[in-house]
Amino acid sequence: MKRRLLLVSNSTLHGGGYLQHCQQQIQDFFGKEVKRILFVPYALHDRDAYTKTARDKFKTLGLCLYHMDVEHTVTATVIFISDVLFFSLFPGYEVESVHETPDPVDAVRKAEGIFIGGGNTFRLLKALYDNKLVTEIKKRVLEDGIPYMGSSAGTNVSTISINTTNDMPIVYPPTFAAIGLVPFNINPHYLDPDPNSKHMGETREQRITQYHEELETPSVLGLREGSMLLVEGNKATLLGSTKARLFQRGKQTTEYEPGSDLSFLLTDAQ
Repeated sequence: MKRRLLLVSNSTLHGGGYLQHCQQQIQDFFGKEVKRILFVPYALHDRDAYTKTARDKFKTLGLCLYHMDVEHTVTATVIFISDVLFFSLFPGYEVESVHETPDPVDAVRKAEGIFIGGGNTFRLLKALYDNKLVTEIKKRVLEDGIPYMGSSAGTNVSTISINTTNDMPIVYPPTFAAIGLVPFNINPHYLDPDPNSKHMGETREQRITQYHEELETPSVLGLREGSMLLVEGNKATLLGSTKARLFQRGKQTTEYEPGSDLSFLLTDAQ
């Protein structure tokens, strides 16, 4: 299988900017071969503003900061600002938004890479079905091997279903079945119970446990903010700065450190 996925828990980590905490992983993931990325902003209402945010960020990726001696830059293009040199490895990524195209299906068919951003998962999945993109994205990723990146809601829709999203059902998609690039569920922004909290609502762990009270429900990977899952073919690796928690029906929960091999989730959904 040609599948290549980067499934990020969150777009913004406390103390940093948009995609700042995972920008190196993004650059490693898309590499130099991909020049243009198809962005899917359907999870937010203001698609134009969302696209601008993504476009501004992606055009900066590929620029690395170095302190260098100008005399050693004879064959490189550099911009000199004070005592810092910006050494251009490649000129960032172009971003085309699917909502700006006259034919979203054709845009997916021509895409070099896809990034689906976060927001409301129900709104996102409904728009994907309304525009007939679910099957097309799945084909491009699993059969053609184009890289797929998701963040938050974009990670939710990459899985088998959106049943473990944190979002309110502000619209109703035709089904909760998602794109199905992996055979399990993910809970982005996973939060641990706070023993000092006076909040009486269910914890995230309790809600996932309720999900597993239903028969034939797949594993749920709780991705804490700062974590992400890299899938390459049949290999899955946890990346980032925080642990992930795995929930499996009828089994004890398990904690995994960054760098852990989670490939078994790709073949063992239960």
